[in-house]
Amino acid sequence: MTAKEVMELSPIVPVTALESVEDALPLAEALLAGGITIMEITLRTEAGLKSIEMISKALPQMNVGAGTVLNATDFKNAVNHGAKFVFSPGISEELMQTSKALNIALIAGVATASEVMLAKNNGFEYCKLFPATLAGGVEILKAFYGPFASMRFCPTGGVNLENLNEFLALPNVLCVGGSWIVPSKLIREKRFDEITELSKEALDRVLTL
Repeated sequence: MTAKEVMELSPIVPVTALESVEDALPLAEALLAGGITIMEITLRTEAGLKSIEMISKALPQMNVGAGTVLNATDFKNAVNHGAKFVFSPGISEELMQTSKALNIALIAGVATASEVMLAKNNGFEYCKLFPATLAGGVEILKAFYGPFASMRFCPTGGVNLENLNEFLALPNVLCVGGSWIVPSKLIREKRFDEITELSKEALDRVLTL
């Protein structure tokens, strides 16, 4: 699966840090029921890798990838546990080389023109703008479009139900990432039906574009 294919799966990529492996399948099922077929599970918690493995084996219809991948070791561990793609908060030669060696899509985080140039010049034209709103949000993406017309972005960080369409309306944005549809409180309290509803609400909002 290419980075382009990953970013075209859904206009919204849920980003979650799972505290318990037992929540992995119910969460994935809740998202699928809400119409979302992609999820990013960050490696910020001990449950991350095992959760990716469980979902990739039990629910092949869910495209699950790893987030907060910081180095080659993280990257390889994620792929070995079934991650179909990798998101990183930043960009580095190490990550780009590992992506090419493993032939697994890397959607690297960029926040400046220099980082966008580094990505583009190494053949990575599908990136995450992170942290999106702090990095300049809609305005920086508009500014990037001139010199970097071929680049496509998944803004993540500060994106929510109220501003997602401002990002998705831009020609260089394919999807947005966010945690608002997978609140840790709802996951802890096993209120997965509400996550399904949040997913539907978000997709309905996108459809009004």
